[in-house]
Amino acid sequence: MFIRSLLLLLICLKGNAQQIVFHSSNAKLEAAFSWAQQTALSYKGHKDDPVGPWYESALPPRSAFCMRDVAHQCIGGEILGLAAENRNMLTLFAKNISKGKDWCSYWEMNKHGLPAPEDYRNDKEFWYNLNANFDIMNANWRMYLWTGNKLFINDPVFRNFHDRSVDEYISTWILQADSLLVRPAYPNTPIPFNENDAFHRCRGLPSYSEGVPHLKMGVDLIAALYRGLETYAAILETGGQRAKAAGYRLKAEQYRRHIENTWWDAQAQQYQTHVTNDGAFGKGEGETFLLWFDALKDSTRARRTIEHLVSNDWNVENLSYFPVVLSRYGYYDQALRYILHLADPGTKRREYPEVSFGVVEGIIQGLMGVDADARYNRISTLFNGKQEDTLSAENIPVLSGHITVTEYRKGTTLQYQGNTAIVWRAKFSGRHAFVKTGNRKIKALQELDKRGNFISYADVKLQPGKAMTVTVD
Repeated sequence: MFIRSLLLLLICLKGNAQQIVFHSSNAKLEAAFSWAQQTALSYKGHKDDPVGPWYESALPPRSAFCMRDVAHQCIGGEILGLAAENRNMLTLFAKNISKGKDWCSYWEMNKHGLPAPEDYRNDKEFWYNLNANFDIMNANWRMYLWTGNKLFINDPVFRNFHDRSVDEYISTWILQADSLLVRPAYPNTPIPFNENDAFHRCRGLPSYSEGVPHLKMGVDLIAALYRGLETYAAILETGGQRAKAAGYRLKAEQYRRHIENTWWDAQAQQYQTHVTNDGAFGKGEGETFLLWFDALKDSTRARRTIEHLVSNDWNVENLSYFPVVLSRYGYYDQALRYILHLADPGTKRREYPEVSFGVVEGIIQGLMGVDADARYNRISTLFNGKQEDTLSAENIPVLSGHITVTEYRKGTTLQYQGNTAIVWRAKFSGRHAFVKTGNRKIKALQELDKRGNFISYADVKLQPGKAMTVTVD
């Protein structure tokens, strides 16, 4: 009775198109989303700030946004209606790439529209993690897939950023696949060089891990390079440049193979995460980014990596990636556990902006499996909650419109408000020969998720303003 009433309520409600509304039969999950939504929106910048639309995505109280954090928070921001903020911040990062900074951008900018002084002194002396260009490139691609806005891949500012990042940036910072372990410790440093000055020593830090002394290379940077070149290939394919795209996919594969051939510790059944200037490998925080950048194709090694991650304690910045990453790999119970942990008032530093944005993303894209692919004008759903739960979200902004979704184990209802029809890929866990919409049976197709489990799906056309329910036996 609860499910039927909820379905009818969500279909009839027009709601506020500017704000997502989430409900669940799981009271703790509903409370987690409510906290995350309110907290994340509290980080929205003031309308009169000189930088333009922005939201806090750096260490408070700097009133700033950082490349890594924005790349992570942007989908959560889009879900919460912060589209103008995403466009502005990503445009600023792309716009500020320059030869004078050796094809870096500004690692962090503040509400005044300036490079944050905590990370920048001048174009020769600043802090920069080399993963950033590729993380932002991948964020731009994901934003295009989610919104359908081709600005993120076709606008000259973004095209310049992408082109420079896969060419001059890699060359200038000596990041070719065969140079990763033999490159100089501190390329492109100011002269004279002062190793005790962080703006000299960390001008081109080869990892997101910032606490490893004498770091030569992090495996997370190699994963970022792989994902960046894969992303660039996908952008080229969207523009019809298939031959050029194939060449970049081959380059990307060199980085992925390097990870598998050089960084896997067979005895420990774990990836090394960094190597220091004296050639010594070590282990630390970088494993999360192997998953974030989707660089692992060996399911056994991916499972061992996840088992290691969830058995250890990490800082909240690291943990904020877990809900969506674990969902992507089919560890839904663990994803739910981290969502509730991150939203728990007893969790230290849960006020860090990434946490609330990560919870929003983890619930909508992770547990509800809501995703979009603008190339095919397609929206996907996959219920990943507990069998007894019902999940519903109203007014999710996606593909230039809004959707309302209600899911339970055997059925999903989706309503789309937009200008044109969309393709809805309705997914369900397990092997099912057919799905049903009303009295109509549709033959289901199957695919395997990253954990090797079967997913059944069918594509149906959904007209604007219409609602449809798809079920399985």
